[in-house]
Amino acid sequence: MPRRTLAEPPAPLSAVLRDLRLLGAVAAGYALCQLLLVVPGTGLGWDETVYVSQVSGRAPAAFFSAPRARGITWLVAPVAAVTSSVPVLRVWLAVLAAGGLLLSLWVWRPLLPVRVLALAGGLFAGLWTTLFYGPQAMPNLWVAFGALFTVGCFLRAARDPADRLAPAGIVAGVAFTALMRPGDAVWLVLPLLCATPALAPRRRALLVTVLVGGLVAGGAQWAVEAQLHYGGLLPRLRRASEIQGGLGWNPAFTDQLRSLDGRTLCRPCDVPSTRPVTALWWFALPPLTAGGLVAARRGGRWAPAALATGVAVSLAVPYLLMVGYAAPRFLLPAYALLAVPVALGLSRLFALGRGRPLALGALCAALVAHLVLQAGIADAAADRSRADRVAFSAVAAELRRLGVRPPCVLSGTEAVRAAYATGCAARQVYGGHDGSVTARELVALSGTRPTALLLPGRLRPPAWARHWAPHRLPEPPGQPGYRAYLAPAAPAYSGRRSSSVRPPHTP
Repeated sequence: MPRRTLAEPPAPLSAVLRDLRLLGAVAAGYALCQLLLVVPGTGLGWDETVYVSQVSGRAPAAFFSAPRARGITWLVAPVAAVTSSVPVLRVWLAVLAAGGLLLSLWVWRPLLPVRVLALAGGLFAGLWTTLFYGPQAMPNLWVAFGALFTVGCFLRAARDPADRLAPAGIVAGVAFTALMRPGDAVWLVLPLLCATPALAPRRRALLVTVLVGGLVAGGAQWAVEAQLHYGGLLPRLRRASEIQGGLGWNPAFTDQLRSLDGRTLCRPCDVPSTRPVTALWWFALPPLTAGGLVAARRGGRWAPAALATGVAVSLAVPYLLMVGYAAPRFLLPAYALLAVPVALGLSRLFALGRGRPLALGALCAALVAHLVLQAGIADAAADRSRADRVAFSAVAAELRRLGVRPPCVLSGTEAVRAAYATGCAARQVYGGHDGSVTARELVALSGTRPTALLLPGRLRPPAWARHWAPHRLPEPPGQPGYRAYLAPAAPAYSGRRSSSVRPPHTP
């Protein structure tokens, strides 16, 4: 890995402003696309509801299961703690995501031409998953920004010993990633540690220290919570593995391919893709990456391209080989880093095409078609979220009409989102990954506050709820014949909100 012993003179202010305008335009375009396509009218998803409920006063906090980490909850806290407005939360996250993209690209300025960085940012921001999850309270996109930022800081620290901010950036980037998803932070740090033997001993020791220090600093809260509520780090890891279906040899390439048509979760992923054309770019990604590595080798930029590719592969490994289901957001960190070699390769193709108008036009047309298709998928996914919001608002209104008002308890199918919309506590009976109460405890609660069990019509209530009164509810998408079974002993609404019904493991 090339090193310098003397710091380069600072770039002229005019050059800094020019670069800022270009990268800022990419970030602003990303923010605008989110505000136009995803923000208007979308509601909170199931996972989002869990994260937001931890800091929102709208309803008691939902059960926080073993794999989850608090980072995204802290990111939404400044807004969620003062308002329950989902549009305000969406705008807040969209602006933050645009800032995260700009910052994670900006640290690469000493390493690559700014036009390459702008192209990489545009390619990553143009994916439907990046657009859709930008304003969502989900951690994966923030892992992507943290990983891109960390690798850039690592390369700068390895290249220039006089760059004193780069080691601090490594600590911050790794810690931030660990706050979002501790497991992803481990897969981020491993290839960076493997790259340190190429450095001088003193530099190697410094970078190993900051990498491990960032991992410890960011993962400490998750480890402490594991000790307090799961009996230790290993029991929490085992429980997290169980919830994810058992981590092991579970190749999920075809599952990820099927999810590229707009599915946010493919579990189980046993349905055919409805639009195979949406996966074409996935097949183009390996050759484009290889072409970018060749171009980087010839252009003297091998280290940035190779390290970005290696870390991307590391971050993709657990989700392609060890998790037996697919969600396209899982691979966002890998896509963010692969955008670097892909942008280098495409920049080389653009340079070669300057004297070949037909080839250059075909390349531009392919890129435009790709981005338009991705925007359409993001818009369709946002439409489904809007339909969910309308459906759960109707469910909440009907439950309130039936007398299910705070303090109240909901259990069963989609209880988390329905409870948040109604202001109730969501409590699931042990047996699933969100189990937080026994059947006996839930029945006891039903004698002290309004309690309802939510089930699709095709499911019969369990024995302990057979005598509860069924009421037909508006149907959330995919749940035909949705019903609420109301406990007969539920008291009348007391007129006060209570947050005393909280699941365990929710400090």
